[in-house]
Amino acid sequence: MSRQASTGSWIGAVVVVLAIVVAGVYLARKAMHAGAPPTAAPAASASAATSAASTPIQHPIEQAQAGPATASTSALPALDDSDASTIAALAALAGGNDLSSLLVRQQVVARIVATIDALPRHDGLATFTLPARVPKGAFIVDEANGITVAGERNVARYAPYMQIVDAVDPQALVAWYVHAYPLFQQAYRQLGYPKGYFNDRLIVAIDDLLAAPEPAQPPALVRSKAFYVYADPALESRSTGQKLLLRVGLANEAKIKAKLRAIRTQLTGQDLHPAPAGTAG
Repeated sequence: MSRQASTGSWIGAVVVVLAIVVAGVYLARKAMHAGAPPTAAPAASASAATSAASTPIQHPIEQAQAGPATASTSALPALDDSDASTIAALAALAGGNDLSSLLVRQQVVARIVATIDALPRHDGLATFTLPARVPKGAFIVDEANGITVAGERNVARYAPYMQIVDAVDPQALVAWYVHAYPLFQQAYRQLGYPKGYFNDRLIVAIDDLLAAPEPAQPPALVRSKAFYVYADPALESRSTGQKLLLRVGLANEAKIKAKLRAIRTQLTGQDLHPAPAGTAG
């Protein structure tokens, strides 16, 4: 969250089944670490790959509640040729909002998969794996009673992405995702999980984001060399995804979580109730 950073923090659109809640949010982390060396692309460790290979499937894609009336029956392209159709489908799901200009237009599915896989971890995200572009402007901090916090004016920078979050219909999104699932599964295996199951990883990422705290007041920040960190060690030790979600402000976080709960319900058939506001998640 450097004052000089031109990237700033942001929230991606839920559209890419969370990659949106994701990709974008990473910039918040990058801004907090302005001047730090770039993060390497997250790769599946040997232990993670082994675990994924030995764990039974928890959430088979067949259980998703995607009605036949909304699900597409068109043939899928090869993963390497899927960018155009993926962008077109996501743009339609965005409800007329300009999503296509926000997305990185190469290897869209692979970027979504890599970003979602990295969210529950604690080692950050790689810029070149993100599926969405950074917003304009620099991250702003405010001083209140001698405490440094994220500035309220940052909320305006998230507006184009939050419009997409608001517009996305969870049932239509999940119907598209179910139809396109073989592409996501292939990309996940290529990421380093030859026997892993991407939909299980997606549910893990969603659940981790839903567990993010919802502080009643903006968390205090402290300067650490070239970047800001949370003053509260308990917040700073949270997962990459949870810390990113904290950057968008309480109102936006609540909207994103509501959309993620609806998406999760469509994916699993299990209805989740929100935690009381102001809880630690």
